Amino acid sequence: MGTLKETACGQRVRVKKLTGDGPVKRRIMDMGITKGVEISVRKVAPLGDPIEVTVRGYELSLRRADAQMIEVE
Repeated sequence: MGTLKETACGQRVRVKKLTGDGPVKRRIMDMGITKGVEISVRKVAPLGDPIEVTVRGYELSLRRADAQMIEVE
C-alpha cells in the first residue's frame, strides 16, 4: 500500500515492515510500532509534520521522516 506518511487521516492500517536502521528504528519499535500492529491516523498537521496516531491504545506523535520508514497495508 505505501508508508504511514502517505496514509490519510482517519484510516486504520497494519504495519507491514519497518525500514531504516539504528537508533531511529529502535525508537519507533520502543513506541510499540512493530510488524502486524494496527495504527490509526488521528490527525496530520497542515504541513504534514507531525502525524498523530493511535497505537495499542496510546496516542503518539510521529515525525514525517519516521512515518516514511513504516510500511503499511
